[in-house]
Amino acid sequence: MNAPPVTPDGRYIVVRGRLWRRANPHLPEGERQKHVAALMAARRGVRSALSDGDTNALRAARAAVDAAKVALGERGPVWWPGEEDLNRHLARTTRYADWYARLEADD
Repeated sequence: MNAPPVTPDGRYIVVRGRLWRRANPHLPEGERQKHVAALMAARRGVRSALSDGDTNALRAARAAVDAAKVALGERGPVWWPGEEDLNRHLARTTRYADWYARLEADD
């Protein structure tokens, strides 16, 4: 599986034409690993709660997923200077449009 393309400024990856915020690359490796482990455990909790039909556990697991993503910088305040966040926008409709068009042309 190929890694998704990363915008030139390193803020986003592109998946099926849509921008998704990357984890903060400035997190120390140990901290990043801790948050990734928490995210994976929370996702397993979501899967388990769904299969068990446990709405309280599902609510808690989804909150844990959100907390881990905020800690990683994928949600919540942006980890770069400024406030612009193009998360979930189509790459072709943003300031990355020219870069994305060249990327698509190279495929």
